[in-house]
Amino acid sequence: MNIQMYYLSPPFGPACFFLKSVAPKGVELQDIFVAVLPFIALQAIGLALVLFIPDIAMWLPNLLD
Repeated sequence: MNIQMYYLSPPFGPACFFLKSVAPKGVELQDIFVAVLPFIALQAIGLALVLFIPDIAMWLPNLLD
């Protein structure tokens, strides 16, 4: 989950650079970085939930026992 956040977040954010390469000419990189902020926030919330409540991530493996 942490790596996925890196993949979207500035200043590196390789996914944003990929989006810039296929976006129309008028779209700035800064616009793309602003547009992905809600997704980064949702991933941060998910990461915090799994960090503080690890049973969320372990429920399926526990079912297989």
